[in-house]
Amino acid sequence: MKRNVRLGCGMALVKFTYVVYIMNVVIIFIKFKQFIKFINFFNFFNFFFCSVGHKGKFGHEFLEFELNSKGRLRYANNSNYKNDKIIRKEAYVSKSVLNELKRIIEESEICKESDKLWPEPDKVGKQELEIILDGKEYFFMTSKIGSLSDVKQCEDPEGLRVFYYLIQDLKCFIFSLICLHFRIKPV
Repeated sequence: MKRNVRLGCGMALVKFTYVVYIMNVVIIFIKFKQFIKFINFFNFFNFFFCSVGHKGKFGHEFLEFELNSKGRLRYANNSNYKNDKIIRKEAYVSKSVLNELKRIIEESEICKESDKLWPEPDKVGKQELEIILDGKEYFFMTSKIGSLSDVKQCEDPEGLRVFYYLIQDLKCFIFSLICLHFRIKPV
């Protein structure tokens, strides 16, 4: 009888050791998943641009696109010209396209700028740029810029010039992707 009790205690000890081992593996796995989430947070890339034309003769006109770290590209264009309907498109792009877009944004050095001295949005329209890059969020908003002469009349012409050229580059880049994916004329 004593032998069976000892054997039972030994089996319980083995089971307990096995349970502790499994719990340690689970804890390590959970910490690894948290570590991956932490790394993904700092590699997260999201880009959003919205250019609202105005609310006027043809209603609310706007152009909007968004690209996130998973490669989802969303595009919307509402001109309302002659009762046109809103154009909405969605596509997925590769990691190399995301890397190129990230390179364009980083080389522009827009993240060093501030929109405090830029013209406030008015009835003509507004332009917005939102970027989430390496865990930091950057948001810029100004009135609709028609040409470089509008940029030169600003209190911060150098910063607004960086914004203006970046927006031109991003529009060209996104419109090219939309045209390649859907064979449409986006504007």
